[in-house]
Amino acid sequence: MQIQIVVKEGDEGKRIDSYISTVKEELSRMTVKRLVEENKITVNQKYVKPAYLVQQGDTIQIELEEPKETTLKAQDIPISVIYEDKDILVVNKPKGLVVHPANGNPDGTLVNAILALCKDSLSGIGGEIRPGIVHRLDKDTSGLLIVAKNDVAHVKMSEQIKNREVKKTYIALVRGFVPEQEATINMPIGRSNKDRKKMAVTKDGKQAITHFHVLGRFRTQNASYTLLEIKIDTGRTHQIRVHMAEIGHPVIGDMVYSNGKNEFGVEGQCLHAQKLEFKHPITGKQMKLEAPLPDYLKEILEQLEKNRID
Repeated sequence: MQIQIVVKEGDEGKRIDSYISTVKEELSRMTVKRLVEENKITVNQKYVKPAYLVQQGDTIQIELEEPKETTLKAQDIPISVIYEDKDILVVNKPKGLVVHPANGNPDGTLVNAILALCKDSLSGIGGEIRPGIVHRLDKDTSGLLIVAKNDVAHVKMSEQIKNREVKKTYIALVRGFVPEQEATINMPIGRSNKDRKKMAVTKDGKQAITHFHVLGRFRTQNASYTLLEIKIDTGRTHQIRVHMAEIGHPVIGDMVYSNGKNEFGVEGQCLHAQKLEFKHPITGKQMKLEAPLPDYLKEILEQLEKNRID
């Protein structure tokens, strides 16, 4: 498949990768850069470099491969759909479901489930017909996750994520009595020096900001617990789990950042991505979506309600 663009007056002087990604929204700047380096793009029938500045009247020829069928399996895995149209899908990911296939998890993932759910409405993303996951949730974190169905939606949603324009609200049950009604944790997070599989608060880490508000406090014969509403300005790996453990209030059931012991016998963190606010990548409409709490967390909170102290 070939695309031809003629540079119009007023567009001259722009880098070719920036210019093409603006004219053809389905092509990200990184994709254009790769195509230039692979000699899949010519200007006036000549190969150029990514830093080439376009001139009025330039004829740009782009050679694109037809999207290939993905090698991933479509699998009938039950998934709750919160919102869907021709451009995006928002699902309520259940706890225990891995998002992406990888070594050790070749199938049985959210991506496999989405392929079965809406394969006929997917278009090529990165040269392959597959869903575009624009942000992630840990295996044992449940809740809302946005999926792009085409390249334009994928690029624009990724930009919103990068620019911190997507508002995310989580519900977490943590260990101990959190005294503050609300507070902000601003501690950098990076790879742990002691265990490279874990994240940690480190001096040379990336900025990570977490805001929390107390929804309820509980005290049983065995322990104290606090229910939090949490909002994050940044999206570092394991951010909420690391920050809460760092201040001495790990998320209940977290097997990585605490000992995981709890009187409810739950394994995996009691953390749920409850709300999302963002602009629809195509229409620009303001989206406000919410996912109900998972049954296991509802049951725990029902048990705790009789022990509420605040």
